[in-house]
Amino acid sequence: MRAIISDIHSNLEALEAVLADIETKDVDEIYCLGDIVGYGPNPCECVDLVMGLDICLLGNHDQAALFDPEGFNAGAERAIFWTRSVLERAAGPKGEQRWEFLGELDRRLESQDGKTIYVHGSARNPLNEYVFPDDVFNQVKMEKIFALIPQYCFQGHTHIPGVFTDAHEFHSPEELNYTYDLGTTKIMVNVGSVGQPRDNDPRSSYVTVDGDKLKFHRVDYDVDTTSRKIYDIPDLDNFLGDRIRDGR
Repeated sequence: MRAIISDIHSNLEALEAVLADIETKDVDEIYCLGDIVGYGPNPCECVDLVMGLDICLLGNHDQAALFDPEGFNAGAERAIFWTRSVLERAAGPKGEQRWEFLGELDRRLESQDGKTIYVHGSARNPLNEYVFPDDVFNQVKMEKIFALIPQYCFQGHTHIPGVFTDAHEFHSPEELNYTYDLGTTKIMVNVGSVGQPRDNDPRSSYVTVDGDKLKFHRVDYDVDTTSRKIYDIPDLDNFLGDRIRDGR
């Protein structure tokens, strides 16, 4: 069994809760699809935990911490500059190890059997492209992305979990009763967000894959503690603390 997480966004309480939930299952590997940092109050601690996972890919916020943010709104940009300053202040071997880890992350992973790809954004643009549920009405966009998918694609980035089919349909976890049987048709699976869900459900989201069985999981965590940390940091907008309470 494989657990796939994404979009932690420096939310330590959420990450710890998800990893604890994963430990209760017969999971052999944990993959992270990027955005370890950004928005939240604990970038160093989250990077440290993710370094112990089996696979991690680069997210657009991770890249922004390494270089310069592109296309970020004002709040996201301030948060990433603050994140970078925190990582830079962590001197010594541990601090260097975090930078080296982030700098060596790949943008894309393909399974050995060639059936599955893992990205942060999309198969077409692994780092930055958003694929929203409403994009099922954008036939050209969906056809171009699905043409690049061998059979399955796992991604994050939008913070909205669900399954996209090559018949241009989107199914939320609730519609699927949180399970989906992987067949022979092409699908895209958004695993949702650990640290900043945006589907009006504040619980952390991740998926497990066991053979042909895909399952979505939601995990409660101490949202109040994370939001208070955000409110106490002047460089992080209060909105970032508000939104995790509502899952938006």
